[in-house]
Amino acid sequence: MQALDWVIVGGYFLVMIGIGLWAKARVKNSADYFTAGGRMPWWLSGISHHMSGYSAAVFVGYAAIAYTEGFVLYVWWAMGITVAMVVGAFLFAPRWPRLRQRLDIISPLEYLKIRYNLPTQQLLAWSGTALKVFDVGAKWTAMGILLNVFAGVPLVWGILLTGGVTLVYSTVGGLWADALTDTGQFLIQFVAGIVLFVVVLTSLDGVATLWTLWDRLPEGHGDAFNGQYTVLFVAVYLLINTLSYNGGTWNLAQRFIASPTGSTARRAALLSAGLYLVWPLIMFFPMWAAPLLVPDLADPSQSYARLALQLLPAGLVGLVLAGLFSHTMAMTGSDANAISSVVTRDILPALRRRPTGLSTRTELTIGRIAVFSFIALSMVIALTSGSFGGVLGLLITWFGGLVGPIAIPMLLGLLPAFKRCGPSAAIISWAAGLAVFVITKFVLPKQIAALAPDQATAITVGGPVLIALVIFIVIGLVRPWRNAESEQLVDSLGTDAEAGAEATVR
Repeated sequence: MQALDWVIVGGYFLVMIGIGLWAKARVKNSADYFTAGGRMPWWLSGISHHMSGYSAAVFVGYAAIAYTEGFVLYVWWAMGITVAMVVGAFLFAPRWPRLRQRLDIISPLEYLKIRYNLPTQQLLAWSGTALKVFDVGAKWTAMGILLNVFAGVPLVWGILLTGGVTLVYSTVGGLWADALTDTGQFLIQFVAGIVLFVVVLTSLDGVATLWTLWDRLPEGHGDAFNGQYTVLFVAVYLLINTLSYNGGTWNLAQRFIASPTGSTARRAALLSAGLYLVWPLIMFFPMWAAPLLVPDLADPSQSYARLALQLLPAGLVGLVLAGLFSHTMAMTGSDANAISSVVTRDILPALRRRPTGLSTRTELTIGRIAVFSFIALSMVIALTSGSFGGVLGLLITWFGGLVGPIAIPMLLGLLPAFKRCGPSAAIISWAAGLAVFVITKFVLPKQIAALAPDQATAITVGGPVLIALVIFIVIGLVRPWRNAESEQLVDSLGTDAEAGAEATVR
């Protein structure tokens, strides 16, 4: 890292903080802070959804997979998310803003009190909040690793730097700040990604590298499935991605909740799907070429950073690093906003047990305190990430294994086909999924490790979500639940609310 690189990175941080302060003027109440007042245009929502869907962990943990296994990374991750978002554009995305229209929600879990009951809502709120702290902790750790490789900055200071800047603009500006910084960050990472893509091409065979690269890489790197990333693994993760990217990951649900109508949410989902289909081909290409340009790396997770340092001149290294920052800060900032909405509208009201709600000003203040606290706690987790299996351990095993049991009652609860699945189905399926995760992770780890790698990963990650899904459906069939208010809500989500019919329930 040269002085010019630091100037670019420093300028990037100042711009992000400036956007947060500018967005603060647009935040008048908690609805503005958490859902942009339901006025977010579809293109901004789609870009923000895309940027909030991955972080610098992609350039650490996933870069290691690209380095060791090749093209399969695009198949199981980017292509899987594309399919998941196309499905969700018609099944799930339009229903989120319709919930806001009818219930005036600002939290993705707020509707669960009507759809199921208060205990179910609280169970999912508390467990999901705890899980997300670990997920975001992995993102800070990944960014700290990259900053250490690029500039020799100690891991602890890298985590504190990125977390500190995100803490400032997310706390003051809310969802508007997140979405607007996401757009700026998208442009930065787009330029940075194109630059490194072109430099890698010119360092090898030029444009011809696009098709000659694969014959020069280790065997299997050009295959759609390789190593432990088999058809079984991809199928399991397709289910998890469908649940996660359509709202099971709460910050992504917020992008749809902030849309004015169901049709704009659908367009946002399709835009995000298109970006996942095209952009990773450019973004991942340097990672796929890394074995030729930086061979025999002892730590493949450093491949992307080493590649940038080796090939790029001063100034452009800073641009690429700013692009990596942009992914992490986009995702973690939006996560913090989503979690704070759950704390403000779901957890704290239940703890207060008072018939009167909080004032708008008090809700806004509590929301900002919750954002601050969540980011601070996730940074503490990042500093101890080694205890949880590192970045990939937190991302693939912990988050992948636990997001499904939480997301299934949330997402399937939106669909008429599952309206007979009530509180018992939601709670028992959640408990069963969690039990399977504990068994596979802590009770039978040696037996599972003895299996083929793809089978072991599929059982550890896919077991909890598959068991939770089956139990949720079976209980709904065996013991169908009937509740007039819940059924009316679910049936109403098929169309947008008529003008003047919004926010009928609070």
